[in-house]
Amino acid sequence: MFFAASILFLTVILGGCSATRYLNEDQALVKNVKLEGVDKELKEAASLYIQKDIQPNSRFNLALYNMFNTKDGKYRTGRVRNVGEAPHLLDSSLVDISTREIQKFLVYKGYFNARVKSEIEVKNKKAYISFTAEQGPAFNIRNFTYDIPDTSVRALYEKNRAGFTRIRSGNRYDADSVMYEINGTYDILKDNGYYDFVKQYIHVNVDSNLSSGRVDVKMNIYNPPGKAAHPKYYFNKKTVMEIRNSSGRVRGVVPDSGWVGDKFFFRDYSHRFRFKPLSRYMFMDYGAPYSVKKENLTYDRLYELNVFRSLKIEYEKDPDSSSLNVRIETTPLKRMSNRVEGEYTFNSGRNGFNLGNTYTNRNLFGGAEQLDIKFRYGILFDTQGGRKIWGNVFNREFQIGANLIIPRLLVPFGIPSKISTAIPHTTFSSSMQVFDQPGAFRNRLFINSITYDWMQDRNKLHSLTPVNIEYRDGRLDPEFRDSIRQLGYEAYIRTNDRRYFNLGSIYSFTYNANKLNSYDNFFYFRGLADLGGNTLGILANVLKLKKDTAGFRTLAGLKYLQYAKTEIDFRFYKHMGGERQLVARINPGVVYAYGNTYGSTDSVGLPYERNFYAGGFSGVRAWQARTLGPGNYNRRDIQSEEARKNLTYLDQYGEIKLEGNIEYRFKIMNNFLGAKLKGATFTDFGNVWRLHRTKDFRGGEFRFDKFLDQLALGAGAGLRIDVQYFVFRLDVGAKIKDPQFTGSDQWVVKHLFSRSERSDFKAEYLRTNAPDRYRFLQYNFGIGLPF
Repeated sequence: MFFAASILFLTVILGGCSATRYLNEDQALVKNVKLEGVDKELKEAASLYIQKDIQPNSRFNLALYNMFNTKDGKYRTGRVRNVGEAPHLLDSSLVDISTREIQKFLVYKGYFNARVKSEIEVKNKKAYISFTAEQGPAFNIRNFTYDIPDTSVRALYEKNRAGFTRIRSGNRYDADSVMYEINGTYDILKDNGYYDFVKQYIHVNVDSNLSSGRVDVKMNIYNPPGKAAHPKYYFNKKTVMEIRNSSGRVRGVVPDSGWVGDKFFFRDYSHRFRFKPLSRYMFMDYGAPYSVKKENLTYDRLYELNVFRSLKIEYEKDPDSSSLNVRIETTPLKRMSNRVEGEYTFNSGRNGFNLGNTYTNRNLFGGAEQLDIKFRYGILFDTQGGRKIWGNVFNREFQIGANLIIPRLLVPFGIPSKISTAIPHTTFSSSMQVFDQPGAFRNRLFINSITYDWMQDRNKLHSLTPVNIEYRDGRLDPEFRDSIRQLGYEAYIRTNDRRYFNLGSIYSFTYNANKLNSYDNFFYFRGLADLGGNTLGILANVLKLKKDTAGFRTLAGLKYLQYAKTEIDFRFYKHMGGERQLVARINPGVVYAYGNTYGSTDSVGLPYERNFYAGGFSGVRAWQARTLGPGNYNRRDIQSEEARKNLTYLDQYGEIKLEGNIEYRFKIMNNFLGAKLKGATFTDFGNVWRLHRTKDFRGGEFRFDKFLDQLALGAGAGLRIDVQYFVFRLDVGAKIKDPQFTGSDQWVVKHLFSRSERSDFKAEYLRTNAPDRYRFLQYNFGIGLPF
């Protein structure tokens, strides 16, 4: 498959290079477009006015189009498939339009005497277009004046102008700055009671009939026809909210109704809501001036409750006063929903899948509280050695959890009842995880927590879990435990065969998560800090809690953990035009165990689930999760084949993690079985390391002079089927550099190009690492983007 993919890729690229052979004699493919004579600060913006259909094609997208839309050396004229990108052919009319648009843009930017000309050169059915601008002198603003007959409007404008204006004497004239002035003025008036105000009342005159390249700018705000001033409106005493049922019907239904205070009146035809919680997110206070910001804020907060399908705010003028009656019409979402998710990971050695189900009740107690109950089941089969897929379960996992999300902060101190940035949430969470690896290991994990989430602004999310309580019961199979003890692998026993209690706190900060589904240029950041056992450590010393035989302090007979953990996820998203995007990501982390985790007589460290692992469908995708590292560690060091089998996924972890990804995303076709088909190519790198040298992980410790050589490297490609609400994803990753080997042997990619070398390499690996088999390719199928 790897070779077939390589041949297909080369065919696509070469197909893009020879596109001109499909053209008629009177056609030419646009190969290059140049724009000269424009200042550097304006060049990128000016180039956007060159018509898209005469800009050079993406080579890859053009090649895809050629593969599916050519026949007998010509382009198809019928039954054209919507794949890739059609060739951009020379069109002199589009060149003329582009010339005029670039010149118009320069005039808008203050170069009133600008002139732009174009030239076209055609060679061998290839067109080369150049646009040359003569900008001329820039016109600067000499004076800015305004005429506003309405004294109240003038006072409001003068008070707020400094906060939004971009027009200043001496600056280059820019039509965008003028529009910014108009929009800023309009926004201020609409936010201060001027409900009827429209932009047509604002007119700007620009006088450029001056020598020495200067202009005078004058803004006029006219009064409504036949009136001496603009009318100002205020919110009336009564705001009515009408809640229909989920089907939108009200006829024949007697609603629940009532007041909250003396200003919010509710009619609930769904019989599902308590009124006071909803009133917290209605911002039209009686007697306050009409404000479009408060209107939008009400829309935003009510939609954020995730209980309404539609919202409409309407106003009715009171004929006897300058007040507005407010009416809010809403239709709720269905109260309950169910979502099924799944993923499948496979290669020719081990295959498995995860299935999940989430039940949601969106309005549990009538105040927009949300209850999520989640089930997840995962299983991995061992098919090595010709075993039937259903005949040998390698491991299985079952998880069940419940989250109760309340749309406010439940804290023992006073906070504002109305949060303007976003609705904060308090989440009560409880979960249980059951993991079994027959003949080797079983684990039971119970977690209960309280979490507060709030937005500092639209881009900054804080999450604090002040209380996170865990109980873990991990047990090795007795026979397996005895066998690895005889082999000297006591560290695995101490790490995994243990029970513990943990009381910790977690804090995370996320920046720009709201932009992840956009094509903007932006940075994304998420930082996490996880501290465990500090409070218990202080109490243990004060209360002189008992110690067990190994020197660990215990609480109710259970050891407790002490550790500090931090992890960072930093990404850069770059829009490449159209539906193309480049994403670069770096994901480091470190965890340090101390105090009671290490005890006084022996170094135990953290259980494996508290450490980091590498690989997986969102990390280094050429490796299955938990099969990479630490460092140069090679599982052939485990002397028993049976021990290697039973320790799979339990021995490859570390206290230090570093993963990184570079991924290029692009659209392949608009309609594939009713969905968009997108593609991606990627390169991943990373590994995990132990903080300290141990005999059980030879080469697994972190060292500054070695860690770069210990980074794994993989590359691959993937398909994404975008059905608007979620994305199905298939990624194929190929191993390029594998740190479990040394020197030049790490570059395993060299074995891909010779069948005999590849076979010999796999055979030797199986001899030294059985039952592990070496797989150059890793397939990952799931839902959602990797990051």
